[in-house]
Amino acid sequence: MATDLKSAFPRRMPAFAASLLLSAALSACAAKHPAQLPPPPPPAASTTTAQPEPMRTVGIQPGSQADFLAEMAGRDTIHFAFDKSDIDQQAVEALQAQAHWLQRYPAKRATIEGHCDERGTREYNLALGERRATAAKNYLIQLGVAANRINVISYGKERPVDPASNEEAWAKNRRAVTVTID
Repeated sequence: MATDLKSAFPRRMPAFAASLLLSAALSACAAKHPAQLPPPPPPAASTTTAQPEPMRTVGIQPGSQADFLAEMAGRDTIHFAFDKSDIDQQAVEALQAQAHWLQRYPAKRATIEGHCDERGTREYNLALGERRATAAKNYLIQLGVAANRINVISYGKERPVDPASNEEAWAKNRRAVTVTID
């Protein structure tokens, strides 16, 4: 039996050597791995319809005045026509965004500042600024913000955002500005 193994081994040696050479040749032709792998595929899209959380700016604390201003992106201020305190469609959209933010932070309070342009007496503009701030407050209340969370103050014509004396500046100054407070 030992002689049978010895005699069988030399016959199988050429086939073994040939398969070894074939393996070496094929591995030399194999594709090389890339130096850098591509990024993984993006996650599958979610099927939920919930509203996404607003993007946060690094370093801004959620619920702060800076967070409010960042999320409002200019919608913290609404503007009015000359000698008016009516809420128009642009103001509605801004106040809806403000109400949404205030509802997300129920412990936050806000002050609405009423402003006017330079035309008119000091007393008249203080009263008009009060009506503008109150109109904004009442709309926020209609949207579900508790009345005790909102204060109003009128600055009349005393704090213009644009000190020029022309229609463009006056339009900027006829406003109500929402400021959050702790």
